[in-house]
This record gives sequence, structure tokens and C-alpha cells, in this order.
Amino acid sequence: MNQNSGLMKTAVVAVISALIGGGVAYTGLSKFGPTANVSTTAQTPTKSGTTKISNVKVNSSSQTTTAFSKVKTAVVSVVNLQKQAESSGDLSALFGSSDSDSSSTTSGSSSSSDLEESSEGSGLIYEKKDGKAYIVTNNHVVADSDKLEVILSDGTKLEASLVGTDAVSDLAVLKIDGSKVTKTATFGDSDSIKAGESVLAIGSPLGSEYATSVTQGIISAKKRTIDVTDETTGQATGQATVIQTDTAINPGNSGGPLVNMAGQVVGINSMKLASNGDTTVEGMGFAIPSNEVVKIINQLVENGKVVRPALGISVIDLTNISSTQQSSILKLPTSVKSGVVVASVTNSSVAKKAGLSKYDVIVGLGGKTVTSVADLHTILYSYNMNSTVEIQYYHNGSLKKTTVKLTQSASTDSSSTTTK
Repeated sequence: MNQNSGLMKTAVVAVISALIGGGVAYTGLSKFGPTANVSTTAQTPTKSGTTKISNVKVNSSSQTTTAFSKVKTAVVSVVNLQKQAESSGDLSALFGSSDSDSSSTTSGSSSSSDLEESSEGSGLIYEKKDGKAYIVTNNHVVADSDKLEVILSDGTKLEASLVGTDAVSDLAVLKIDGSKVTKTATFGDSDSIKAGESVLAIGSPLGSEYATSVTQGIISAKKRTIDVTDETTGQATGQATVIQTDTAINPGNSGGPLVNMAGQVVGINSMKLASNGDTTVEGMGFAIPSNEVVKIINQLVENGKVVRPALGISVIDLTNISSTQQSSILKLPTSVKSGVVVASVTNSSVAKKAGLSKYDVIVGLGGKTVTSVADLHTILYSYNMNSTVEIQYYHNGSLKKTTVKLTQSASTDSSSTTTK
């Protein structure tokens, strides 16, 4: 299979038109503005045909080169291998295959048992313990994999095992043999970053052929809220608070680090805004803040998953309901313009115990306004398990309040993709 043809088979995680990953395929460290001591003994040619290379010595030293050197060895390429169904264009199906070529794994001739490269992304080695090394990457980089491989910065290829994944935050943790690992990265405090601050993105844009590529930019916004959508329904299911940067981001940099000038990782690159309607967008990339990353990966290592509270209901945005149905079925006052409609309530759920029922319209949770499913998810996930929270909702046109104890987890709910 041609390597480039399978670089990106990734999930769309933002309602914006997002290309997953990021980083450019050149290093360009000279543009970062290093300080330099230059001496030269260049001579001016006295006649044609005697041009020489100037004897220029540059001792370059800068924050960018120092920061890059601290992290580059800890950045890896992550290869997602999947079983490929037999191609309809496989000539062996027509002519048969000989024993000598039956094991071929080239594109168009692989059997269903063969593993082929589906995509490549980036990852970051952040811990080495008990002979193992732990790598954080994006969930969409490893999604649907049958086997995972990690390529270290020196080209060493190792098989990786999956420790845990979390689709909500788009993070995953891998584990590899640590005997070949010489460097781990350090996380910085993402709450301390500032707009305008210089940062680097390191990763494998367009795959491992361009591994350890580095680009420079600035923090465009410290905290930017973007919608996260369900791939199947296209409905916004939550919101993510991310770092916005103009650092060049390209497919293949997913899971790579965003690094400050101290050489600390302040984010994990996850997505890029490529267009907005008919408008082409440049320089708008997004990274998961390091404080969120650390919280998630610690849970993944400990439990293999992230446990979040659930209400046990399926919901839909009120804006998707016609005004006629809002009046005749939901019996809402005309003053209510937004909220979340309860489409169903699972038996024995905490929502049912609290008195919620089908066609109720949730407008508040924990004292905060709920205008959409994204709001409901974001507010709900900010609470720990076993917390008690107040819900404001309309029932048959009347505003009511109830309290619910969050003892039900999304991970144990069989319909957790649609049940909140």
C-alpha cells in the first residue's frame, strides 16, 4: 500500500471544517530569529570564474533551538495498522495467486488478514517507568487500529500497546518497551500561557518521512471554546476549551506537542480550521491544554478509561423542534427560545429518579444556563461522580427544579453516545 495514500483516515471532531493534525514539512529554524556571532573572511573575486564560498562561521543560540532540543527526542510517529478487506480490483481473484506471492501486502492485493498502514500521526513520550515508556497521542490517531507501531526519533520501530482512550477529549495513551527510550518530555502549566507568546509545534506532518519537523508561531488565544460534533448525527455533543495558535499545523501532526520557549509541553496538537464556509482559513490550529491532558492521561493509565457522570437521557436541541411542536407538544411559553429537549429517559436512571420525563425541556444545570446539547455536556462533565446538582426544566409549560445525584456514569451506560 502506498504510504502517502493512507496518511489520514481520521474522525472529524469539530463542527468546523477541520483537517486533523498539524505541522509543516520543513524545519526553517533560521527564521526564528536566533542571536548569532558571525565572523567572515570573504574575498571579492578579482576576475570571472573565481567565485568562492564565503568563510562564514555562525554560532547560533536562541530560545527556539534550545526549546526544540529539549523535546525533539521525545516526539514519535504513531502508525495505525488495520486489516484491509480484499480489493475488488485484486487480479488474483481473477487469475488466482501462486504460493510465492500469496503473502503480498501491497495495495490492491492484500487479503482480509493482512495489516496495512491506515494512517500516521504523532505522539509524545512523557514518562518512563518500570521498563515501559508511556506515550500520549490523539484518540483519532489510534481509532479502529488492529495494531499500533511507534517510530522513535532515531528511526527505531517498536510495537505499541493501547493503555486507554477517551473520545471526548480526543486523547489516548500508548505503552512501549522503554529500553530504547532516552528522553521524556515535561508538561508545563497551560493556565500560565499568554496570547502572543511564542510556541513550537513538533511532529510528523504527512507521516514519518518528515518526522520531527518543527514550526514556530504564537499563542493566538489562551482559551477558545469550539463545538465537538457526533460523527453520525452531525449534532454538537459538547464543547472543548482549546489553545488557538497560528503555528503551522498539517495532517500527521495530530498528537504532537505544542512547546513553550522553556521547552515545556503546554498542549497536544489536535485539529486545524481549514475553511469556514466558502472562506479559506490560514493559521488557525488548536491544541488540547496540557492541564487537561495531564488530568486525562492519569485516569487512562490508572483505569484505562475516563469516567464521567451521566443523566441517563437522550436529548436534542430545542432549535431543531418546529415552533408548532414547541407549542402543541412541549407546551413551552413563547419566551423560551433555547434549551435541550428530553427525547427519552432510560429506566432506573438518575434523571428518572429525579422526576424528568420525555418532552421535558432542560434550561439550566448547576445554576448555569443550558442552551444546547453542547452546553449540557460541558457543564455535566465539569462535575465529579457522586456530586449533587440542580436541574431547571420546563414540564408541560411550567418551570420546575429538581436535584439529581450523579451516581450514573457514561462509561457504564450502553447508549452513552447519545445518552447524557
